Amino acid sequence: MTTIFPTDAYLHFSDSDGKPMADNTEQFRWIVLIKENLEILFADDPNVFVAGDLLWYPVKSRLISPIAPDTMVVFGRPKGRRGSYKQWQEDNIPPQVVYEILSPGNDAEEMERKLEFYQTYGVEEYYQYDPDRYELKGWRRQGEQLLPIAQIDGWTSPRLGVRFALDNHELVIYRPDGRQFLSPVELEQLAEQERQRAEQERQRAEQAEQQLQDMEALLQQYRDRFGKLDS
Repeated sequence: MTTIFPTDAYLHFSDSDGKPMADNTEQFRWIVLIKENLEILFADDPNVFVAGDLLWYPVKSRLISPIAPDTMVVFGRPKGRRGSYKQWQEDNIPPQVVYEILSPGNDAEEMERKLEFYQTYGVEEYYQYDPDRYELKGWRRQGEQLLPIAQIDGWTSPRLGVRFALDNHELVIYRPDGRQFLSPVELEQLAEQERQRAEQERQRAEQAEQQLQDMEALLQQYRDRFGKLDS
């Protein structure tokens, strides 16, 4: 008797759960801030995959409902487009780090299910931020369990190297080089400041070059009129 294993298409692993990425502007702002800055942080590493609101299927089974972390980071998988993260197609590597940004619609029961899911399927670090309450929580894997991080203020992620700080009751995230996570608008403003600084440096260099040429021209006029200067 021939055993036929169902294909992914036959099982129909959807790329959408029908839920919105965010319930409000503040939740969306934080999702974008974290996801995009992690993209920047690992831009030069082709084997770090960062995604936002992407369905993660840990096993090839319709009995296990997927979860779409607000942001997830996978070390050991190439960058690239994906409709969902099907772990059996990814060398069976689970996301090592996940973030969840809470909204008023997230209840305790839902977040407990997510914590259990992440614990069951191999997440190493899990961070949860409530921007309305300015509350940051974190869990780190120890053996088979994700255990709470007792002191999260000032905590540095072992996997990412980023540091978390609660400054005036708002979360601030710092890159390993000490630079702060910035919004796309702030990044553009910083880039514009750098462009203006570079332009000012170029103009100063041109002015200095012109002054040198003027001095050389005056010196040549003096030589032409009075002969060579005494040594």
